[in-house]
Amino acid sequence: MRTIWITGASGGIGNAVARIFAAEGNQIALGYCRGKAKAQALAEDLRSAGADALAVQADVSDSAQIAQAYAQIESAFGGVDVLVCNAGIAQQKLFTDITDDDWARMIGVHATGTFLCCRAVIPHMVRKKRGRIITVSSVWGVSGASCEVHYSASKAAVIGLTKALAKELGPSGITVNCIAPGVIDTPMNACFDAQTMESLRQDTPLMRIGTPEDVANAVRFFASDQADFVTGQVLCADGGFIL
Repeated sequence: MRTIWITGASGGIGNAVARIFAAEGNQIALGYCRGKAKAQALAEDLRSAGADALAVQADVSDSAQIAQAYAQIESAFGGVDVLVCNAGIAQQKLFTDITDDDWARMIGVHATGTFLCCRAVIPHMVRKKRGRIITVSSVWGVSGASCEVHYSASKAAVIGLTKALAKELGPSGITVNCIAPGVIDTPMNACFDAQTMESLRQDTPLMRIGTPEDVANAVRFFASDQADFVTGQVLCADGGFIL
């Protein structure tokens, strides 16, 4: 049994990741920022199915809140064995319309948030000489997206952090890998109308929009024993969107 900390667990992908790991008998820490009701409902659902689950609030861009959240998890379950840095936000804007606050928030949630969560869990993992860190970027972090420059830049930063950290933590038996989802059917994409979603579906070689479970299965692989010799990699769970 391992302790799994999933940030952004109140969203679609986080929910699916939590359910997969809970079904395997792990202890689940459900990180959330504003989705308290959803996170608590998910925790209750997992507990009713026999899993140990705890909803933990924190803005991932705030170091004090992350330290407090990790202390809660450590008190309840012990140190974290698998970290899934899934918390994310999205925004579409012309580059010339992006404000200082827009930029700071995007970098804060994705790049700084990943850094702070990793920093919290690493000492325990180093002591155990084992651990799994799985970050979540985006296909736009790989290829870039028009009208999402700040989002693309922050997600590209997650990829750079993943690759560098994998080299640093490898001697300690810790793997660090990244998932880059494509177009996934989650509330984050609710801003797109049906016509746009259909166009994105047609642009995907597998001819369908991805599901949260598609991403969760990729996360589970990186956390599994089958991925023992895999680190520093970016897996695009995108149906071939950026081939």
